[in-house]
Amino acid sequence: MSGQTEVREFQAETRQLLDLMVHSVYSNKDSFLRELISNASDALDKVRLESLQDKSLEVDTSDLHIQLDADRDARTLTVRDNGIGMSRDDVVGLIGTLARSGTAELRRKLAEVKDAAASEELIGQFGIGFYSTFMVADRVTLVTRHAADEAGTRWESTGDGTYTLDEVSDAPQGTSVTLALKPVDTDDHLYDYTDPAKLRQLVKRYSDFIAWPIRMDVEKTVPAPETDDTDTDDGTGAEPTTEIVSETINSQKALWAKSSDEVTEDEYHEFYRHVSHAWDEPLEVITLKAEGTFEYQALLFIPTQAPFDLFMRERTSGVQLYVKRVFIMDDCEELIPEYLRFVKGVVDAADLSLNVSREILQQDRQIRAIRRRLTKRVISTVGDMRASRPDDYRTFWQNFGRVWKEGLVNDIDNRDALLKASSFESTDSADDLTTLADYVGRMRSGQDTVYYMTGETRQQIENSPHIEAFRAKGIEVLLLTDPVDEMWVSSGLEFEGKSFTSIAKGAVDLDGVDSESADDETDTEKAKADKEKRTEEFTGLLDWLAETLTDDVNEARLSSRLTESAACLVGDTFSMSPQLEKLYRASGQELPKTKRALEINADHPLIAGLNDAFRVSDDHTSLVATAKLIYGMAVIAEGGELGDPAEFAKLLAGTLTDSLATES
Repeated sequence: MSGQTEVREFQAETRQLLDLMVHSVYSNKDSFLRELISNASDALDKVRLESLQDKSLEVDTSDLHIQLDADRDARTLTVRDNGIGMSRDDVVGLIGTLARSGTAELRRKLAEVKDAAASEELIGQFGIGFYSTFMVADRVTLVTRHAADEAGTRWESTGDGTYTLDEVSDAPQGTSVTLALKPVDTDDHLYDYTDPAKLRQLVKRYSDFIAWPIRMDVEKTVPAPETDDTDTDDGTGAEPTTEIVSETINSQKALWAKSSDEVTEDEYHEFYRHVSHAWDEPLEVITLKAEGTFEYQALLFIPTQAPFDLFMRERTSGVQLYVKRVFIMDDCEELIPEYLRFVKGVVDAADLSLNVSREILQQDRQIRAIRRRLTKRVISTVGDMRASRPDDYRTFWQNFGRVWKEGLVNDIDNRDALLKASSFESTDSADDLTTLADYVGRMRSGQDTVYYMTGETRQQIENSPHIEAFRAKGIEVLLLTDPVDEMWVSSGLEFEGKSFTSIAKGAVDLDGVDSESADDETDTEKAKADKEKRTEEFTGLLDWLAETLTDDVNEARLSSRLTESAACLVGDTFSMSPQLEKLYRASGQELPKTKRALEINADHPLIAGLNDAFRVSDDHTSLVATAKLIYGMAVIAEGGELGDPAEFAKLLAGTLTDSLATES
């Protein structure tokens, strides 16, 4: 019996996703069955766990299974389970709305690609689960009852923007999804999903490893029973008969319990898709087995593509915890550090309690030991990938390098290994990444530190005045453009005894680099003497600039890092960079204004002319505008934001006008 029908509209993003699924160019429509079976498997895992943890829950777990029912005449396919089921609120929250944001971004990206393969990759990157059914069905009907509820819920939609809800008083425990299938159209990759042979093929391909039996009713020919007199009146033998039998069509073998030589690459790939709810292929498969004081098995995957929610708070880490093949929890954060949240897979521990909670896991010695082992194994695997499979490593780094580097801030124990497996852009190559080991191998004689600069883009850094002297001397600089780079480079870590030095902070002295001979030492002494003489010549101007610009700078000094630009701004050795200040302010934090040093290039015509003008008169009022313009140009050159752009524009216009008047 059913209650009154309620009609609701889909959430806006859900409507967009349904439209996307119905009209997308996605060709692998077969995958809808894998999604439904994976959901059913999760429901069976949860009902068994609930029954073990809550003895008051009246639920029958003696024959947990997944059932496929195909009706060729009605052209329907039903996927049924007797798992945990859903409440009415669950149905509205999980099916009626799209719990994960990002559909608009997916649609935008799909509009930018033209071929099916690229669309498939994007859809897999965002994950669609239940909604994939609308690729093959004109109408989807879901009937479900949570194991703790008395009444169930029917949900139905044609994917047109609305869905209906009914109460079902006699619904069995669990969930059934019935698809009113679209007509067969092989050109559009729509096959006959009522054909038992096709269903067997798909289960074998996608879901053979599911731990629960997947059953299907099939017709089986039964020979006629043998008798003493098998002849009938017409002289023929008894006719064989047919009967309907239930057949289990998957092997139910846990892949993590098998040795790697017993598992095919395709099986690993499908299991990855099962645990990750993604449609790409794994970039790397990692297997572990520990015996001794405590035992566990693990099967982990590094994805090929970064999921769209990698930097969202509501993301999941994707490592499932089992105890003796009994599912415990989906997202076991205690098994993997935050910076490896892209890793997917399963850990099966033999000695934990089935009633283990997250609070207990946080204190469990065995879990902490497993976490250490998994972390080291993932790091070493990435390091091996970098050494032996550079193309795959580049794919990994493009997708996960930014997350990986979070470990340089948070994981002190593995910091050295993380650094060795990391790569960075540098001035050595416009196309290839460099490792720190390679950088150190190319360091110039006399260089005792790793030079770097942070910024928003590579182009911004390469155009920065700070890099001019390094470019002129051929000294390599790391170009760090990820926000997390601001954190780890200032944390005091070293690589093979080499510290990290920002070329935009502190005083830079490159005179000692490449000092290999007595002549070089003589040249160094001469450069030092010239610098002292030049400083004496500019002392008055420097003091005046510091005083005139006192609201913005804490010092004015001659620069040894500029060869082309007139001026630049330089922070103290341990000060925040402008980029880091911008990040903090963007997050809503108030920061006091940081003053930096103004470095000027004594060889630049503008600075030389300013010094000459300064020395010929004691009245420097007319030079104030030039001083402010020099400061403003330094801010703009580093990609910063002027405090008062209107004033800068006014000063610039006035200076240009005076210049033209003088020429005329």
